[in-house]
Amino acid sequence: MSASHFQSFDDVTDPSLGAGRLAALRGILKDRGLDGFVVPRADAYQNEYVSQGEERLAWLTGFTGSAGIAVVLADRAALFIDGRYTVQARTQVDGSVFELVDITVTAPCAWLGDVLSAGCRLGYDPWLQTPAEVERFTAVCEKAEAKLVPVIENPVDVLWTDRPKIAPAPIVDHPLEFAGRSTDDKLTLLRSGLAAAKAGVLLLSDPHAVAWLFNIRGGDVSHTPLPLCRALVPLEDRPTLFVAVSRLTAGARAALEKVAAIEEPDAIASALNMLGSHKARVMLDPSNAPAALVSHLQTSGAEIILGPDPVTALKAIKNEGEIRGMRAAHKRDGVALCRFLAWLDRRASSDSVTEIDAAIALETFRADTGLLKDISFPTISAAGPNAALPHYRVTEATNRVIGQGLFLIDSGAQYQDGTTDVTRTIAVGELSDTMRDHFTRVLKGHIAIATARFPKGTTGAHLDAFARRALWDIGTDFDHGTGHGVGSYLSVHEGPQRISKTAHVALLPGMILSNEPGYYREGHYGIRTENLLLVTEITIPDQERPMLGFETLTLAPFDRRAIALDLLTREEWAWIDAYHARVLQEVAPELDTEARAWLTAACAPL
Repeated sequence: MSASHFQSFDDVTDPSLGAGRLAALRGILKDRGLDGFVVPRADAYQNEYVSQGEERLAWLTGFTGSAGIAVVLADRAALFIDGRYTVQARTQVDGSVFELVDITVTAPCAWLGDVLSAGCRLGYDPWLQTPAEVERFTAVCEKAEAKLVPVIENPVDVLWTDRPKIAPAPIVDHPLEFAGRSTDDKLTLLRSGLAAAKAGVLLLSDPHAVAWLFNIRGGDVSHTPLPLCRALVPLEDRPTLFVAVSRLTAGARAALEKVAAIEEPDAIASALNMLGSHKARVMLDPSNAPAALVSHLQTSGAEIILGPDPVTALKAIKNEGEIRGMRAAHKRDGVALCRFLAWLDRRASSDSVTEIDAAIALETFRADTGLLKDISFPTISAAGPNAALPHYRVTEATNRVIGQGLFLIDSGAQYQDGTTDVTRTIAVGELSDTMRDHFTRVLKGHIAIATARFPKGTTGAHLDAFARRALWDIGTDFDHGTGHGVGSYLSVHEGPQRISKTAHVALLPGMILSNEPGYYREGHYGIRTENLLLVTEITIPDQERPMLGFETLTLAPFDRRAIALDLLTREEWAWIDAYHARVLQEVAPELDTEARAWLTAACAPL
């Protein structure tokens, strides 16, 4: 990783650019007879991570978070973000031209309902909005006697004259040893769900689903090995994959031609027309299919069945090959992380190590494995008050020296056999008693999730409070979910499984989730402790119903220097010692003498 990784948004996050770009956008809207425009943080596939050329929201507002939406009117403009990004948005966005609105309190449609006037024409890009979003915006416009207008050419693209182009990346086959199941087997599982839904064909618009189903990987999106492609899967005939054929490697093309027809991406329009002419029953997920494609299907005469993408639930439950690969990836990643932690411990107190230095060093240790494909998300390397931003992204403009106090590093890797995500908060020099208290309460919440036993049918919402109890005891909390699903050499954030107050999907054996409670004191410091967990079946003496629990996959010590031992119960104390003993046993043999000595001390019994 070079320093240039941390420069890409320095020009974007200059708040002084916002007023000029907003004025230019309003000018082009006026020329087109529009009174407003919706700018989501999205691409045509609804990906979380998008290529730089799709970062329209960042270009317009300066906000670089992974979730948000702006609504621009002739005399008002608002940026809607959630609690993860409140502080970040205040530093990146010119608050004199964009109102910052908490989307969990006031949704864009609710805001529009108060400000839209009769006759107003609100534009949107149908490739960047889902049918559900269009439906909501349509309803609020109709209530205000305004009109929602699809726009063929996105006006932001017109203004963004130096918009980066997507660099073509090869599309490769994902070997069976890592995929764990063939495409034919996956199609059999998928078609049983289609038959139950009485659908004739499934439109797959989520590249994650396509990549998993056809055992392919690419490089069209930052940090996630995705090929941007779609597919049609009929109940009986061969599926069709719409993909840039020239970018398929020989191995990928040979494997795909055995199971599917291959067409160029723009051929999907004629394929949808054909489905419409046959009055086909087409199933699609309204959360990721662009409104443009859905409108095309409706116009062509197809019958649309709206429902969750059935591939999402299938790929969430990892098979034996994927689980084996994830364990191997986490052991490899643990070795790299422990080498980094030993390096940091030697240097942080005496040298002027910066946030960027630390992020580069950690990626270097991962690259030294010889198997790193990419980092799985932009590393959150945060010292002091920067760590109070849960999704802080270091740039050369914000880069800080890691001084005395707490340093948080949240990072992950993409290996061909698995995806990792881990956060450690490190004590540098002396800590205050308050810091230790907060660190330990976060750790107690982490342990409560890691040791949870629960009956089948339990959801993430049922478990979420376990992570918050110790913080609630002192009248505080954190404003993000406790855990998210994780893919197997796919997205580091995967559904439908989550651990949060609003997660209502039952946890099932084979699902992988993060466990990451935190605490953030604005302007001072932040704390987060994260491991990845595998849901497993467990046996309890005299149990009366099937029970589940978690296996911790991540292998790296917690910083013993930051723990207030008097806050731990005997059971928590024992769990930490047992976890550290396991880390030492699995990781130490792979380290050099110096790093092994550091790990031995870091994993010593409390």
